[in-house]
Order: sequence, then structure tokens, then C-alpha cells
Amino acid sequence: MKPNFCQTGITFAALDQMRQATAVAQLGIRFSAIGRDFLCAEMPVDQRTVQPYGVLHGGASVLLAETIGSVASNLLLQGSGQRGVGVEISASHLRAVRDGWVTGICRPLRLGRSLHFWRIVVLDQQRRACCESRLTVKVITPREGG
Repeated sequence: MKPNFCQTGITFAALDQMRQATAVAQLGIRFSAIGRDFLCAEMPVDQRTVQPYGVLHGGASVLLAETIGSVASNLLLQGSGQRGVGVEISASHLRAVRDGWVTGICRPLRLGRSLHFWRIVVLDQQRRACCESRLTVKVITPREGG
């Protein structure tokens, strides 16, 4: 499967609606760019997302990464009767960020019938990598009524 997020017909308004009343909204994450083979979201580095030492919390970076990758899979699966659920994520934290915004850029590594693999790089405002994640998403067919 070759991704083409531009053909999904998704709008930023629909992405914004999807995040309402979730951890995504609570952390101030917003989708910022959609391309043929990538999806981007931004997150503020503020009191919601920093650890007690005043730098971006690694867990917040991972939440950003899983959000983008899971949404990316589900955009590609829309209309198929299937959905994607994250089953494994790994992250390497490369640089401390103290303020501003970070941007996550998600691109596919492999899109199979039952598993999607994503690479998500989180960049600071100077476009330096501060976190790199890999996410595995399992493609499932929900049961009736559940």
C-alpha cells in the first residue's frame, strides 16, 4: 500500500474534532500538515508537557508520536471496515527542549495488510531532532457491537 493522505479527504477541522475531549487536546497537540506520504502535528512545550526539571517530558513526545502514527493508519484504513491500534512504540530522546513548540513528522516504513510500521521524528523549532520513534500499528476488523 502506498500512502496518499491527500486523497483521504481529511480536513484540519475533522482532525481537530477527532481530538476533542482526549489527551491529545489536553496536551495542546494540533495537526499542522498533510502531504502525500506524511502527516505532521505540533505540541507546545509548556507546563502541560514538561517534566519537573523544566524540559519536554519523554512521555509527552511518545504521546505525540503515537497520536500521529495511529491517526495516519486510520486515515489510510477509512472506509475499509478496519481500524488501526498501536501495539508497540519505541522512542529515543535525542535533545532536551525547554520551550516553544515541537513538530512530529510521521512517514511509513512499511504498510502491510495486518501491520503498519511508522517512523516519527519530533523536531524542535530549529528543526533539530529531539526524539525519534517507531510505532507498530495492528490492523483489526472490529467485531459487531464492539
